[in-house]
Amino acid sequence: MLFDGEDVRKLDLGFLRENIGIVSQETYLFNGTIRDNLLYAKPDATEEELIDACKRANIYDFVEKQETGLDTVVGNRGLKLSGGEKQRISIARILLKDPALLIFDEATSALDSISEQKIQDAIEPLIASRTGILIAHRLSTILAADEILVIKDGEITERGTHQELVGAGGVYTQLYETQFSKAKSEEPAGFSYSEGEE
Repeated sequence: MLFDGEDVRKLDLGFLRENIGIVSQETYLFNGTIRDNLLYAKPDATEEELIDACKRANIYDFVEKQETGLDTVVGNRGLKLSGGEKQRISIARILLKDPALLIFDEATSALDSISEQKIQDAIEPLIASRTGILIAHRLSTILAADEILVIKDGEITERGTHQELVGAGGVYTQLYETQFSKAKSEEPAGFSYSEGEE
């Protein structure tokens, strides 16, 4: 595997950790404040940087509503927050880190559609300016990807854009039809469904 043209096995582990950011399905937050959890990524971040990261991660509206703002205690593993709130704080933390490579591993799989959309809105500007790897079962998460790899039984079986794969009649087409046919069939009269909505 190459990182910026270099074999990752030849690169310093510290360098890789600095340049890779991960948002996983199981978000880990420390038993402290929102501020503490954000500063873990950048200990010298200014107040303005913290606020900007929260705004770009679509979590600042929530932070503003809390009596103690960024100093709100999240509880062990973020137990005082919803799944979507935890994920957006995790994304804000990645924004502060500002790595060259972003990996989102099933970052929206356990969320409702509204929370998923807020996280999608936070992710899209991030991956527009750097390399992003999105691992997902929900196709709504990856529709706009430059290239989609379909993995079955541990092997890449298809690759291409969303439009190319939908027309190919393979595994991706089956997934697409399964996930989106129900939403289309349940459209109310006068409602126009577009890809990416759930």
